[in-house]
Amino acid sequence: MKKFSIAAALALLAPLAALAQACPDKNVLYWQAFPPGGESDLSARHQQVVLKKRCPAVETVIQYKAGAGGALMWSQMNALPGDGLNIVGVNLPHIVFQPLEGTVQYKTQDVTPVFWFHYTPDLLVVPAQSAIKNFDDFVKTAKANPGKLSLGGSGLNSANHAAHERLNAAFGVKTIYVPFKGTGDMATSVLGAQVDGAMTYTVFAINNKERVRALAVAMETRHPLLPDVPTFKELGVDWVDGAYRGIGVPKSTPPAERKRMSDLWRALNNDAEMKDLAAKNGFELVNVGVEEMDTFMQSKTRLYTEGAARLGLGKK
Repeated sequence: MKKFSIAAALALLAPLAALAQACPDKNVLYWQAFPPGGESDLSARHQQVVLKKRCPAVETVIQYKAGAGGALMWSQMNALPGDGLNIVGVNLPHIVFQPLEGTVQYKTQDVTPVFWFHYTPDLLVVPAQSAIKNFDDFVKTAKANPGKLSLGGSGLNSANHAAHERLNAAFGVKTIYVPFKGTGDMATSVLGAQVDGAMTYTVFAINNKERVRALAVAMETRHPLLPDVPTFKELGVDWVDGAYRGIGVPKSTPPAERKRMSDLWRALNNDAEMKDLAAKNGFELVNVGVEEMDTFMQSKTRLYTEGAARLGLGKK
């Protein structure tokens, strides 16, 4: 019988030790800037499940402080304890657009993201009962009735709002943007045809396949769960964009705690169950942690500042 060396035993225990070190020592408060039922809430629920599997002793308590397209939460996040146990859902381009608009109580630099975990592509939908059957129908209807078609979206000066303005400009149409607190609030109006459609994300279309009709998506290639939906590129416009979601912490959070949460969220993203949940729901996973954060944020801030002109932002 072969002897089992101490070195071999330590090697087997190393992953467990690393996991134990990564897990918080108390329950986590996960603050959401949008109401229940939208993409931010759905992704938080996925993370709650996978975090419980990886850290059985820890509960992820999801809290909601919705309002002003997320700005209510983001303007108050630095008042939370910087203990590594309070994390806040953050979104791009929202945290760049809103301060440029000039009425929110925070600046982009006040938000401290520690991990960006996914991206959801822009997507145009109409209710299933709509007379608009495809994107060509949409353009013809919009041009025949300028200022009449209404498209819902999540928040003002948000990814949906920017996508709406981009849609109008790219295809020479004039539609009306109707902002909601979040996708969850918007859903009832879209599904009930109280608005003519929505500038939303792949997640909404995939989770409501029988109740909405997707017309176009902002991806390089067609989404595997929406194979009949053309990309904007196919329709003649170089448009690949959407919303990024991540977690941030209060500025008072020490660097070591920032890195611990960043590393933990990276582990969640790389979990097989998370990958499966993301694929089924239309989330495109990304891994941007504290090591890549400065470069990523500089790039995105520059990009979105340039794009803010469509919303008339930054002119005050």
